[in-house]
Amino acid sequence: MTHRKKTTVYITRKLPDAVETRMRELFDAQLNIDDTPRTREQLLEAVTTCDVLVPTVTDVIDAELIEAAGPQLKLIASFSNGTDHIDVDAAARKGITVTNTPNVLTEDTADMTMALILAVPRRLAEGSRILTDPSTDWAGWSPTWMLGRRIWGKRIGIVGMGRIGTAVARRAKAFGLSIHYHNRKRANPQTENELEATYWDSLDQMLARVDIVSVNCPSTPATYHLLSARRLALMQPTSYIVNTSRGGIIDEAALIQNIREGKIAGAGLDVYENEPAVNPKLIKLAEQGKVVLLPHMGSATIEGRIDMGEKVIINIRTYFDGHRPPNRVLPGRD
Repeated sequence: MTHRKKTTVYITRKLPDAVETRMRELFDAQLNIDDTPRTREQLLEAVTTCDVLVPTVTDVIDAELIEAAGPQLKLIASFSNGTDHIDVDAAARKGITVTNTPNVLTEDTADMTMALILAVPRRLAEGSRILTDPSTDWAGWSPTWMLGRRIWGKRIGIVGMGRIGTAVARRAKAFGLSIHYHNRKRANPQTENELEATYWDSLDQMLARVDIVSVNCPSTPATYHLLSARRLALMQPTSYIVNTSRGGIIDEAALIQNIREGKIAGAGLDVYENEPAVNPKLIKLAEQGKVVLLPHMGSATIEGRIDMGEKVIINIRTYFDGHRPPNRVLPGRD
């Protein structure tokens, strides 16, 4: 009996066991068992031998790497929602299809965004440390101790009213926040009515009027430092900013300066401009209770990761069955 050659799939990071097992059943899948990030040299070698590359957001798949690919590489099936780590234009020129895993992390990321919206004004991380830090001596409840800010009745300004931004807005409305938003395109009337949302075509004007800013827009050249030093200066000194999108959307140095000078009350961050490096000044602010920092875990749920893996598998199978993958990413699109 002649055995049909399986598609060779190179996976750059460890995925959930259920996903890896299915990958091994269907393909000649090369796994990353110890989850050590692949080096540039390893990626260069992989693209010369594999049929499918499965990178994640931590892998830089740039034009040079794509140009080095052999003729057998037909598909880059990214295990990610965004594709800003891939030069999609270079892939298209090389005749390589790119896919992603959209629309599976919406609720998970919105949950984490809402958690930060609660954690920063109510000083949750700071309060938790008081009970776990042996150097502190908690004397019990006091009427004026650990006072935070109420979020009920405040205004939230959502920067990017896509799927995640809309999911955040629904949660925020349930917590009594008034919904304001800025987006490239205005939301449909049904969504606006449901959320009782106020649309601002001017981001500057919205920033000056809201109590909490939630960053939920994609990372593109147009959104790099969208929250610039000038725009951050427009925020109220009692306002907070939360970012679960991408670190580069905020001018991190300007944000740090504004918080240190009391021009912004605080921040909740799950992403960083030079990730995985975190600015030591941010860590110091966290120690002072002025910011809450998380290690890029906004989408980290078991269910979400399995859903992502299933989308990767569907994209690979669809492509090699001779059909257009459902999550193909075209050049020039976000």
